[in-house]
Amino acid sequence: MIQQESRLRVADNSGAREVLCIRVLGGSKRRYATIGDQIVVSVKDASPGGNVKKGSVSRAVVVRTKKEVRRKDGSYIRFDDNAVVLLNAAEEPRGTRIFGPVARELRERNYMKIVSLAPEVL
Repeated sequence: MIQQESRLRVADNSGAREVLCIRVLGGSKRRYATIGDQIVVSVKDASPGGNVKKGSVSRAVVVRTKKEVRRKDGSYIRFDDNAVVLLNAAEEPRGTRIFGPVARELRERNYMKIVSLAPEVL
């Protein structure tokens, strides 16, 4: 569960390392984001020479959460960290590589590019 002011790791090579959630998309009453949800983020830590600069605002999709997510078969999945992948205006990943595993729920949300770039889909 990601909410406003949550700090998250960036799971791609766009140049950002850490971001701050400034808005959960999906209506004015929407408080929490989970795997597959889009959020608006501000870059708080960026690697030098990267595509993304510190302070820039971007959209991102949540790919890992520490809070478990229930699946249709009754099983739960959770990860060791909260992580996002930054998106461009066409809702495609800004980076060319994805680090770490991503959840299968992204395939159901039609983020096929992220699923294909990820080293492991759980």
